[in-house]
Amino acid sequence: MVIDAIFWLIAMIVLLGIEVATLGLTTIWFAGGCLAAFAAALLGAGTAAQILVFFVVSLVLLFVTRPIAVKYFNRERTRTNVDSLIGRTAVVTQDIDNLKGTGAAVVNGQTWTARAREDGQKLAEGTVVKICSISGVKLIVEETLNSENKEKTEETA
Repeated sequence: MVIDAIFWLIAMIVLLGIEVATLGLTTIWFAGGCLAAFAAALLGAGTAAQILVFFVVSLVLLFVTRPIAVKYFNRERTRTNVDSLIGRTAVVTQDIDNLKGTGAAVVNGQTWTARAREDGQKLAEGTVVKICSISGVKLIVEETLNSENKEKTEETA
């Protein structure tokens, strides 16, 4: 019984150490399960009951409190580098055709390889597009404005 309690205490300390090192909300839930199993061991529960308490408490903490914690964790995160391009506009400089594997767009004065968000869609040179995401070194784009607004967008891009 004392050996079980010591095991759960050591496991909790190790998991808390990992959490402090990573700060990624990865092991804190299991440290809570260790704490509950530690309490069960001190109350005289058998090894099987301690393991059951560990898993039940860990899973409840993981599935119930994690979404809430993630929502409020790093709320003030500033998007940098490539992430800051998502949602911005760009101008197609080479026809985009996913089937042929061609296409390029310019944003912030830099030319990027570009692909349409939907495979069947073709975007002509001069089309103003919105950057939906980035896959590797390719912009994933969709048409947002008609090409007459190209000059306005180039000024801001």
